[in-house]
Parts: sequence; C-alpha cells; structure tokens
Amino acid sequence: MSEKEKKNQPGKNNINLFKGLLFWIIGGILLITMVRFANFENKREELIYSRFLNEVKQGNISETVILKENIILGTLKNGTNFSSYKPEDPELFNILRENNVNFKVEPSSNIWLNILVSTIPILLVFFLIWFLVFRQMSSESSKVMAFTKSRPIMPDKKNRVTFDDVAGCKEAKEELQEVIEFLKDQKKFQRLGGKIPKGILLIGPPGTGKTLLAKAVAGEAGTPFMSMSGSDFVEMFVGVGAARIRDLFRQAIRLSPCIIFIDELDAVGRQRFAGIGGGHDEREQTLNQLLVQMDGFPTESSVIVIAATNRPDVLDPALTRPGRFDRTVVVDFPDIQAREEILKVHMRNKPLDESVDTKILARGTAGLSGANLENLANEAALLAAKKGKQKIEMTDFEEAKDKVLMGVERKSLVISEKEKKIIAYHEAGHTLVQKQLPEVYPVHKVTIIPRGQALGITHILPEEDRFIESNVYYKNSICTLMAGRNAEKIVFGKIFTGGEHDLKIATEIARRMVCEWGMSEILGPVSYHHNEAVFLGRDIVKQKEYSEETSREIDKEIRRILEEAENRAMEILISQRDKLEKLVEALLQKETLTSDEIDEIIGLAKEEAPVNEPEEDRRSG
Repeated sequence: MSEKEKKNQPGKNNINLFKGLLFWIIGGILLITMVRFANFENKREELIYSRFLNEVKQGNISETVILKENIILGTLKNGTNFSSYKPEDPELFNILRENNVNFKVEPSSNIWLNILVSTIPILLVFFLIWFLVFRQMSSESSKVMAFTKSRPIMPDKKNRVTFDDVAGCKEAKEELQEVIEFLKDQKKFQRLGGKIPKGILLIGPPGTGKTLLAKAVAGEAGTPFMSMSGSDFVEMFVGVGAARIRDLFRQAIRLSPCIIFIDELDAVGRQRFAGIGGGHDEREQTLNQLLVQMDGFPTESSVIVIAATNRPDVLDPALTRPGRFDRTVVVDFPDIQAREEILKVHMRNKPLDESVDTKILARGTAGLSGANLENLANEAALLAAKKGKQKIEMTDFEEAKDKVLMGVERKSLVISEKEKKIIAYHEAGHTLVQKQLPEVYPVHKVTIIPRGQALGITHILPEEDRFIESNVYYKNSICTLMAGRNAEKIVFGKIFTGGEHDLKIATEIARRMVCEWGMSEILGPVSYHHNEAVFLGRDIVKQKEYSEETSREIDKEIRRILEEAENRAMEILISQRDKLEKLVEALLQKETLTSDEIDEIIGLAKEEAPVNEPEEDRRSG
C-alpha cells in the first residue's frame, strides 16, 4: 500500500462508520414508528353506533371510553376492544353519565401533523429500500472496477535495496548503471539526442538475482518501483489482463519517473498463435496490450520497464524487438569471485568464527546460484544455533554445504545389511572409476548414508569454473555413471534398481552428444534437433526433420556409446578389484569418505596422473 493510500485510509473508515450508523438509526426509527402506529396488539371490532348505545345501557362497558374526533374507542367486559363512529349526538354525554360510564375527550390534532405522522413511515420505508439497493449496486460496481485494477507491490522507502546489497553480477550492474544515471539526470542524455531504452530484459537461471537487481536499480535511482508477476495479469475472464496492463501504466505515468518490474515475463509474453489453441485467448490479448503500451507511452514520461525470465526462448519476437525490450542483460551463475562476494553479503550480520574462510567455501560451491548461497549461510547459522554455539564455525558451513548439495541425511531410514552392502559397492564403483579417468570432475565426498531421495551419493565437485566441455569429458562421465551398476554385476552377478537415475542421465548425455553436439563419428557433424511447438512451451509437441532410417542410426549410435562406456568401466573395475574391496570396507565402516581419504585407501598419490585414454578416444577428440 502506498503512503497516499495509508493517509486516506482513516477517512474511508470514518465514512464507512457513518454509513453503518445511519443505516441502523433509520432502521430503528422505522421499527418504532411501525410499532407505534400499527397497533398490532389493539385489533378492534367495529361496532355500529346503535349497538354501542345498547352496550352502554346494558352496562357492558368495562373501561373508560375515549372520545376522539369522530371515533369512539373502548373495551367490553368480555375483553373485546371496539371502535365506533361518533356522530354529532348532543345526548351522548348524558347517556354515558346516566349509565355510569367513564369517558374522556381527547382534543383533535393538527391536520398537518397527522399528515406528517402518517407519511413518515412510508418515506422511511422508501428511503431504506433505496439505501439498500444503492449500496448493493455501488458495492457490485466497485467490485467489478476493482477486478480490473492492477495492484503492484511497492516496497517501503525506508528499506530500499541498493547495489551494495547485490554482490557479483558486475557486468549486469554496469549495464543498469546507465539507467540509474538517466533517471537521476535525464537532460544529460537528451542534450545529445539520446534515448534511454524503454525496456530491459533480465534473463538467467532461477535464483541468480534478477529480481534483486531490479529493486536495486529503483533503490539507487530513488524512484518509485512497481512490481508485478506475469501471472497477475492472466485471469479466467477475457479482457481483465489487458485492463490491468492499462491501469498499471496509467499509475506508472502518474508516478513518473518510475520503474515497472514484471517478474516471470514468460507467463504473459509467450509467442503468439503457434497453430494450436487459437489466436484470441486471454493471454494473447494481455500480451497485445503490453506491446501497445510499451511502444505507445510517451518517452518523456520516464517510465522504464524491467522484466525477468528464465525462459527467453519462448518469448514473442515482437516483445524483444528494439523499442520495447531493446536491451538484454544476462544474469548467469556466479563465478568463484562473485560467489565469495555473495557469501560475504549474506554473512554480514552473522557472528563468524576465525576458522571461516569464504575463499574455500566459494571454491567448493561451483555451480550454485545466489539463492543457494544465501540458503547455505542460513543453514550454517541454524546448525550452529542448534548445537548451542556462540559463533558459526567452518565445520557448520561444511555440514550446511553437504545438506544443500546432497540433501538432508535420513538416518532414521532402516536399511538391511545386505542392501547396505549393495549400496556400498555401487558408490565405490562410481568413486573408483571417477578417480581413474581424466577431464572429469574430482570426487568431493562419497557416502552410503541416505540423503534426500538417494540411498547413497558420490558427490563430484569442480575445482574451478568450467563453461565448455569436450567429447572426452562426456564419454568419461558416462563411463563413471555406468560404473555403479557394473560393480553390482561383478560382485553379485545381478543388476539392481539403484542405477535407474544413473542410466537416465547417461542416456540423456549420449543423446545430446549425437543429436545436438555433433560428437558422433558415424553420424557426423549434423544437428538432429526438433521443431518445437511454442504454444506448449517447446516441450511437448515435436516434429522430426529426418527420416526413419536416420532415427534408427541415432538409436544405434546412442546404444554404442553407452555400451562402450559400460565395457570401459567394467575393465577398470575388474583390473582394480582389490581397490574396490578396500573402498567398500571403508564405506561400511565409516559410511562417509572424503576425497583425501579415498586417495589414501586406493593408493593414489596427489601428483599421480589418471590413466591415459585409449588411442581411439584421443582420435575422437
């Protein structure tokens, strides 16, 4: 809620209170008036005047008779209330006196007062009906109008995010710095005829800090920041999303200079009509309105749209063209230096022990996003607090890192000794082959304690950031993946279900080697990609662009790669069976082994190089 809305809130509450009181006051007056004049308890029998005189003469009158204008009111001895017409009879008073009937005469009232008194209940009834109907209509109208209003989130000015709160993302911050300077001093750019980009698209994997960057831009520039999610515009009623887009930009222009941030842009910005589902649905109308607003609002309004998505491949080309989102900023996973800076930011307000080394932590967390690193620091603090420590130690961070990377330990899971032995051979097979092959990531830790959904884990961790890989790396990676089930086959003569996940990953790598990366000697440097249906997210409907014969060749090549890797893993395990048994024995005893402990067990010196690749593998590289 904005500051202006907060100030107006007490006034609205007073108006609502007054309306409520007025409603109950009118209802009370109407109820009292109806009771007063309806005389529900005094239903009277109509007596003709002659019968009234007879009743008087027979002594049947029990109470005082009231003579009021032309009406006689009274009660008979049997309890019957009666009324009778009073004519101009001068003998009436004498007859009543002679028969000892008490009577009193009430003076006649003012005719205008009678009219007013008789009219008030009718007026109050009509006013109450009008009040209820009008209130209902205005309420329904306000609900309908509110349905089309956009409700952006506007962060508190006191807790603004700045670039000091955003570690890493050096290039992204440099790109956005230009926007900040423009918002602070527009004339500096307009003097030379320059125009600031209308839209900036932040793309990158989840958790890399895209939303935080957008908030930091607004915080640095000191401008209003209106944040909405792409899904906030899409409703079941056609036209609501477009109306909310219009309302959002109207609010932004009033607050200009202003930043509009749309998170998860792919929810509303997917490519239009792709041959499925028609071309006139609610999402497309919302997207069309967004396109019009971004290309239509005046440049002097100083409204900048920043959007974030991790699926830039599904966005409509009209949305990413110059004039709309004309600048794209990539926010990728942080490198080792950025990870160290991010960890320092999240450790800023935490008491740390002298043993904590952010450089070691940054080196051991390759591939983690900023959100993962924040979670790592938080988990370490929770673990230290659980142990009753006053400061967070390095051991807490190491334990938290294992928890984040490998999952939570499930020590309560009861596993039989036989299954525990099978798991130990499986993980020892992965570890031994991984240690013997070049260009693969080194083993960081191996455990047979169930973590997450896995019964055992061989955790590999790169020693440095790597952005491209060779065909040798992928062949060796498949080999290590197949080693677990091969170890089971060598020892037990059976294949167990524990290698399901390994087999799935190995098959996917082999398929991409053949179809996407051109790493097959038989099929050659050809990409066998698929045409994909954008409407369904490029994930479901696929159409082949090659023949059935080629499809069979692809299947044969994938199978050949997997079988070769399996045979290589089998050879290594058979030739080093003694080392495999030592690893299994140590795992069953300690349950978790570090990289140094593994090297000591298998007798692998630190300077010792892994075995050389076969001649055929060197030629294929």
